[in-house]
Amino acid sequence: MFPKNTWYVAAMPDEIDAKPLGRKICGERIVFFRGPGGAATALEDWCPHRGAPLSLGRVVEGNLVCGYHGLAMGCDGKTVSMPGQRVRGFPPVRSFPVVERHGFVWVWPGEPALADASKLPELAWSNDPEWAYGGGLYHIGCDYRLMIDNLMDLTHETYVHSTSIGQPEIDETPCKTTVEGDMAITSRFMNGISAPPFWRTALRAHGLPDDQPVDRWQICRFTPPSHVMIEVGVALAGRGGYEAPRQDKVYSIVVDFITPETESSIWYFWGMARNFRADDKALTAQIREGQGKIFAEDMEMLERQQQNLLQWPERELLKLNIDTGGVQARKILDRVIAAERSTVAA
Repeated sequence: MFPKNTWYVAAMPDEIDAKPLGRKICGERIVFFRGPGGAATALEDWCPHRGAPLSLGRVVEGNLVCGYHGLAMGCDGKTVSMPGQRVRGFPPVRSFPVVERHGFVWVWPGEPALADASKLPELAWSNDPEWAYGGGLYHIGCDYRLMIDNLMDLTHETYVHSTSIGQPEIDETPCKTTVEGDMAITSRFMNGISAPPFWRTALRAHGLPDDQPVDRWQICRFTPPSHVMIEVGVALAGRGGYEAPRQDKVYSIVVDFITPETESSIWYFWGMARNFRADDKALTAQIREGQGKIFAEDMEMLERQQQNLLQWPERELLKLNIDTGGVQARKILDRVIAAERSTVAA
């Protein structure tokens, strides 16, 4: 159902504090905590003594102490100690490779020996002072591929997000989909249109008029296992559109990291990176709040869609030209999953 020999966003750094964090990822129950020196660590969420969740314990001097009987686990998954007991011979629990980078905590839920930090996606904006980022996390009861479909077909904005980023021109303007290796790209360019409410607010924030025609773009890029980066923005009409100078446009990247929890639920890490007024924290908070409301509108639709698919599994979904981006993303996923299974079988 989903690739496992790959990196997924597991948490935001501030989620792993003095207490351990329990989270299911790709069907694996994992506990995250900070070991010696504050390094993020991930173990199977299972105490080898009585099977209690280690995530209900506490961190003491870099070890994870079970909240049931006090058994202490090291970062390598081996037992360290237990009051009044000899536990060094206990079998270790599984440990998972973890990397903290780009403002996220990443985990590799597959074969540890295959984990390679160089395979983490490059996010140029994450360490660039000219960019600002704000985001959040939603737990959504849907197949992760439904969210990929949603993000690769933005025609739904006209209907689901009619009061914020939707407008009829999205329906009226054809999109183009291409595939470059393991990347599916769907793009749409709308010229000489009125900016919808969200983008009018962004224009004003950048000191630009919000009552003039604009050129708008949406460029959705899917890469395995489930990452979708969407370049979005508007420029004053006739100034070059996507290529317009920075002073004539507002430009952002919608960041979407979709981490499967189960076959019908996800952890959705969403956000927006922007390269205008990057030092304005109040604007970052304002955009984050607005974007959070937009993504919340998707949540009910996707969860109800998932319920329908479970209710009528025999019904076939129809495919239109607007679905091409999601279809190509699924083909890439199927290829990646097949390759992973063939490697395991060998």
